[in-house]
Amino acid sequence: MSRPLFHERLHGFTMVETLVALVVLGVGMLGIASLYVTTLRSGTSAISRMQAVSLASDLADRIRANRNAGAAYAGAGADKGCIGSKTDCTVADMAATDISYWNTQLAAALPGNPTGKVDYAAGPPVTYTIKVSWSEPGSTDVLTYQLNLQL
Repeated sequence: MSRPLFHERLHGFTMVETLVALVVLGVGMLGIASLYVTTLRSGTSAISRMQAVSLASDLADRIRANRNAGAAYAGAGADKGCIGSKTDCTVADMAATDISYWNTQLAAALPGNPTGKVDYAAGPPVTYTIKVSWSEPGSTDVLTYQLNLQL
């Protein structure tokens, strides 16, 4: 008994369908992998932005706690040993210690050589502009978060 001619033609067609299905599946898997990488990058960027907001808010709280320091917060900062010590510190020493500690936190929390800067404008109202800048890994773009504080 021989098979019908129509049935013999279907053998090769099934192989072509299988190859097309594999190509479509491969393209789909590449798309999923690309989406996964994009999601990871976006998640990392979101964490960096959250850290920048948190650190700028932390410095704003320190400025509110040391209102009389004025332009001392716009300086470079130096560790004067005011945190956790029992010695008396001036408001300018506390501001310098706060800036030094804040810069250490920036370097530890943000990628890409982060920088922080505080601009002071005498009032009324007294205004501080806190800027945090960093760059994401694999990017040359500099991202900046700015917080304006009026006292």
